[in-house]
Amino acid sequence: MIAKIGRSANLYGALAYNQLKVENENGQILFANKMIETASGHYSVAQLAQSFAPYLIANRNTEKHTLHISLNPDPNDKVSDEKYREMAEQYMREMGYGEQPFVVFKHTDIDRSHIHIVSVCVDEQGKKISDKFEKMRSMNVCRELERQHGLIPATDKERNQTDKVFRPVDYRAGDVKSQIASVVRHLPKYYQYQTLGEYNALLSLFNITAEKVEGELQGKMQQGLLYIPLNEKGERAGHPFKASLFGKSAGLPALELHFAKCKTALKDNPTKQTLKSAISIALKTTSDEQAFKKQLGQLGINVVVRRNDTGRIYGITFIDHNSKAVWNGSRLATDLSANTFNDYWNNNINPDIKEPVVLQPKLSISNDADLPAEEPHHLFDFLTKDKHEDGLIEALGGLLPEAQGEDYEEQDFANKMKKKKKLKRTGKQQ
Repeated sequence: MIAKIGRSANLYGALAYNQLKVENENGQILFANKMIETASGHYSVAQLAQSFAPYLIANRNTEKHTLHISLNPDPNDKVSDEKYREMAEQYMREMGYGEQPFVVFKHTDIDRSHIHIVSVCVDEQGKKISDKFEKMRSMNVCRELERQHGLIPATDKERNQTDKVFRPVDYRAGDVKSQIASVVRHLPKYYQYQTLGEYNALLSLFNITAEKVEGELQGKMQQGLLYIPLNEKGERAGHPFKASLFGKSAGLPALELHFAKCKTALKDNPTKQTLKSAISIALKTTSDEQAFKKQLGQLGINVVVRRNDTGRIYGITFIDHNSKAVWNGSRLATDLSANTFNDYWNNNINPDIKEPVVLQPKLSISNDADLPAEEPHHLFDFLTKDKHEDGLIEALGGLLPEAQGEDYEEQDFANKMKKKKKLKRTGKQQ
């Protein structure tokens, strides 16, 4: 059995998503714990939300107060409603949420039945319930539930499902579309980049490239974007996917808007000088590309170098995971352009770099949401080239907190709800 744990600030959305399944006869409420009962036994979203209101009023500091958990047995498991109730109750109790109000929904609209549990992670006194070692505890509870109820063990499957969200694309593992989706749907939320080249430098860490395409449609020139999986050498390793398959945020118009916003936001950003100083110091204190990358990697900065067929360096991009910004070298400074690095590493011409500002980097890990408090992620020790994949998983585990256990159908539902609200407001204004 696989457990997916999600957190958000949208209790109404989580309840509405599940209740809609019930109303469309694709689901049912199996169990309600410490929930206000209704005379008919049926609930509306507003009635369900009433049971959680006192808990949220008591705590106004926890931003992501809503807990949305799904428990997914193997498709070959035959689980009765009664068994689902027992498993849900035991899972919540073992995870520390047994005294919380929660409601259990069973979904039947796909070929395997599964359950969703909606609750809040703050107690009656407004105190946030500890989530220390949550992933490990959840896996242990699932193993125990499998043993007690004779379910098919899902240890390997669970590991794969959890890890693939943060791993670079592996074209040999199959389901390449989903692997790409888990990356491109999230990067714009967390990183700033001003050009397609800078975006591609970031994507390259995940074995993906984006390519602009043009064509004529009904007499008009149209532009689009393709996402292409790469192998470990940066070579194409599969057929391209249209950006439209991954939602509007992955398309060219949305990206161009993102470029424009980032250009404004980064124009006078003080972190630019910090990054320049780090690069300048690395150039002055290293003698080759590998040492340069390693030194910056220890500061949380990835270096992406682009070469032509003859080995000449024609592009260099720096990905700063501290400020979550991507910079082409020439955009940072004229003396940090590709030519400087080509002359140094290919032609042994020492770079003429201005004396750098003394660098005292501050690692901003504590600002990343939902990092486990008991086990700080020393993520910048893992971002060197020789530890590319493991480091990236560790880094993105903190940088993309919402990705783990995300239900894209649920996300699509939430987006539609936002659009409806926007339309209603527009109608009232007219």
